[in-house]
Amino acid sequence: MIATEVNSFQQQSAQFQQQQLATSPNWLRDLRRRGLDRFVQLGIPTTREEDWRLTNLAFLAGRPFEITSPDLTATFGVEELVQRATLDEDFHRLVFVNGHYADQWSTHHELPAGTVVENLSTSIRNSSEATGKRLGLQAEDEQTSFVALNAAFLHDGARIDVPADTVVERAIHLIFLAVGEGQTAQHPRNLITLAKNSRATVIESYFGGEGEDYFTNAVTEVELAEAADLDHHKLQHEERSAVHLATTQIHQQAHSRFRSHYFSFGGSIARNELNCVLDGEKIECTLNGLYMPKGDQLMDCRTRIDHTKPHCNSYEMYKCILDDRARGVFNGKIFVHQDAQKTDAKQSNQSLLLSDDAIINTKPQLEIYADDVRCTHGATIGELDEQAIYYLRSRGIPADLARTMLIFAFANDVVQGVEVPAVRKHLEAVLLSDRGLPDV
Repeated sequence: MIATEVNSFQQQSAQFQQQQLATSPNWLRDLRRRGLDRFVQLGIPTTREEDWRLTNLAFLAGRPFEITSPDLTATFGVEELVQRATLDEDFHRLVFVNGHYADQWSTHHELPAGTVVENLSTSIRNSSEATGKRLGLQAEDEQTSFVALNAAFLHDGARIDVPADTVVERAIHLIFLAVGEGQTAQHPRNLITLAKNSRATVIESYFGGEGEDYFTNAVTEVELAEAADLDHHKLQHEERSAVHLATTQIHQQAHSRFRSHYFSFGGSIARNELNCVLDGEKIECTLNGLYMPKGDQLMDCRTRIDHTKPHCNSYEMYKCILDDRARGVFNGKIFVHQDAQKTDAKQSNQSLLLSDDAIINTKPQLEIYADDVRCTHGATIGELDEQAIYYLRSRGIPADLARTMLIFAFANDVVQGVEVPAVRKHLEAVLLSDRGLPDV
């Protein structure tokens, strides 16, 4: 990596550090500095690297994405975006605009005793040392270039902390919006911690103003203690000119349950990495995903599940629907360590091509070092069944509606796995929309 290729990020970081100097504790300044140093060392990944062979981000070096100021009072179009993104007014809601918390559009309901749902910058201000010890425990800066870059610009995001034996009945909705003129960047960092025997539902939504050109680089760290239960949803509706890169790192302890529901519709390039470490016995991990690129969109989904202890189960199903000249990538890896006997792991990737010009690259992987396991993986690629279309049309159903019905049926396995009614209704509206984006 030539140093000049990351010069713009270095310059922005220096300016950002100076702006934050007066309000940042020493540990946070050190974390940002280490993140930048690591990013400069790693550089922007190239297609010569195996993990990035199919996703070319070289253009980022010439795009001076800027960090905006936190003054949101006059930001045009935010209220409309909040309305589009809102799923249910009964949810706890934290809204972030261009990476900064916006209290005026957030909604706070009563929480169980001891539960914390707040923005990260407030946590840093009010409980700096405790927050500092948690940042980076799961998503270490050394992991990837963009985790390091997120650390270099770390400022805000969500902090969710659920104490032991506590159930948060209302879903917690995190909304990240990008608005404003020019090429902007946001680097949200989310910390989600569930203590023993606790349970919560968290939804992340990403939206942008129409026609906006921006860069989202999000990192979410999840820590689940013994017998904790988290239902996590991510709805990626970025604008078609945006770049969305995200890493979610999950660490599970014994008897915990984690369910991920990932849905991707927007962005010119959208890459989502999901890494789960099953660090205890009797753990259950479920990863479901649906991504629908069209036009010239590229959507890249990467998952890794590390089975490190015996008697754990993981289930994974990702589906991709591609149209026009879109490209899709799936790389899912299940890594069964030597001590992880009695592992039960299933992985499936299914792709539906609606155009002769669409391309899918799929690579399901199993790496097994234990000898008493049940593991399966597979991938299928196909197109709409012409006989099924003919059957529907013979019953008086127009051709376009027949295609929509078959596409909906293909995707419905993933959608019906969503247990939150407001999220499921939202996804059904997306699938039935001609544009692939919701009319809200």
